[in-house]
Amino acid sequence: MSVVVEMQDRNSDAQKIAADLVRRARVAQEVFAQADQARTDEAVRAVAWSLYKPEHAKALAELAVKDTGLGNVPDKIIKKQRKTFGTLRDMLRAKTVGEIERDDKRGIVKFAKPIGVVGAITPSTNPGATPVNKALMAIKGRNAIVIAPSPLGFRTTEMVVNFMRDALDQIGLPRDLVQILPSPVTKDTTQALMEAVDLVVITGSQDNVRRGYSSGTPAIGVGAGNVPVIIDETADFDSAAQKICASKTFDNATSCSSENAVVIVDACYDKAIAALKKAGAFLVDPSAKDKVVSELWKNGKLNRHLIARDMSILAEAFGLPAEAAKSKFLLVEETGIGRDYPLSGEKLSLVLTVYRAKDFAAAKDIVHKILNHQGKGHSMGLHTTKLERARELAEDLPVVRVLVNFAHTFGNGGGFDSGLEFTLTMGCGSWQKNSISENLNYKHFLNITHLVTPIPEDKPSEEDLFGPHWARYGK
Repeated sequence: MSVVVEMQDRNSDAQKIAADLVRRARVAQEVFAQADQARTDEAVRAVAWSLYKPEHAKALAELAVKDTGLGNVPDKIIKKQRKTFGTLRDMLRAKTVGEIERDDKRGIVKFAKPIGVVGAITPSTNPGATPVNKALMAIKGRNAIVIAPSPLGFRTTEMVVNFMRDALDQIGLPRDLVQILPSPVTKDTTQALMEAVDLVVITGSQDNVRRGYSSGTPAIGVGAGNVPVIIDETADFDSAAQKICASKTFDNATSCSSENAVVIVDACYDKAIAALKKAGAFLVDPSAKDKVVSELWKNGKLNRHLIARDMSILAEAFGLPAEAAKSKFLLVEETGIGRDYPLSGEKLSLVLTVYRAKDFAAAKDIVHKILNHQGKGHSMGLHTTKLERARELAEDLPVVRVLVNFAHTFGNGGGFDSGLEFTLTMGCGSWQKNSISENLNYKHFLNITHLVTPIPEDKPSEEDLFGPHWARYGK
């Protein structure tokens, strides 16, 4: 059989698999599309509980760590329950059926409608939490969803999909509102799914994001993270260090919102480093820096055997002393930024790069360079008591989110002390060729009908609009 014929057969099989799933999803969605708000929210609660339920969260966390080797069980349990609880809070406060907004002054009433069938591409870093997070948003809009999981996390995603299907069945809704691509999940079946659905939402590899945007289906993709944070001379150093530690170490730094670099103003460098050490960091001796780099990256790519692993594994791989193995995360000092300096990029590990800046202006410049190298559009943080500095960063830097005095991981994707929507999918705007520049939320899973009625004429005079131009340049 020729290569061309083999590829055609493979594509045909993939299309048949995707078509069958989407056909079943459409049948289920057409039933669910008639639900009122109360019934819709009942479905959202049921799906949320299917993951939040303690024994389910624990089983999923254990299986995810066993299969992927990424992260740790206690933090994955917390992540699943916290994200689900927060997302459910957001969902239940929103209207997504019938009239959802009225502006009498403009004569506009908005009505929410389902999109149809959503195709969700999910990553190995969160094979349990992300599928449910996206399913909650899809179901809140009375849509069906078909999930294409990472092959590495397939068993975890399959388990949680079955939990969600059972929950829907329990309340009398079609199980096929939530489905999963069968194993083995391939690029062909994932591509066929993206081409067959009404909306694609992608979290994970940039290859999948590009495929989603070129699928011919409306798509929402996200960009890579590489979060830098600044500690300035006015910060509460102990508080900043504790927050950075909690955020950096959560689930062994699997989150795209985990800090990857800390830029410390010279005037407080020693105090900030001391606070970070007190919080649990180990400062790597400069002589060991090359060993860290050579082990953490192999052939220009992150070493999959070291990302999201426990400190004991990292310390042994890097040849660090016993003190490092007992620490919570590593600090490695760096001065360079760019392709020749891997430590300036995302590490997905318990390694935090440290930069020393002359002053705040220099710190801002370092952050800008880091973002231009990797992570542009995603987010950054600042620990300070001068809020005007945060405003300056928000006005000048190419990021969607600037967080002030936060444990970044816990604020960036939504938090109970953060006004951002709970999500596991952060849009990065046009800076990373994303279609959204905000946290993915239920609004992205709705079609909106605008009812427009006449209002008193709102037509200014020519003088009102052109007067300033005429006065300066003439008619």
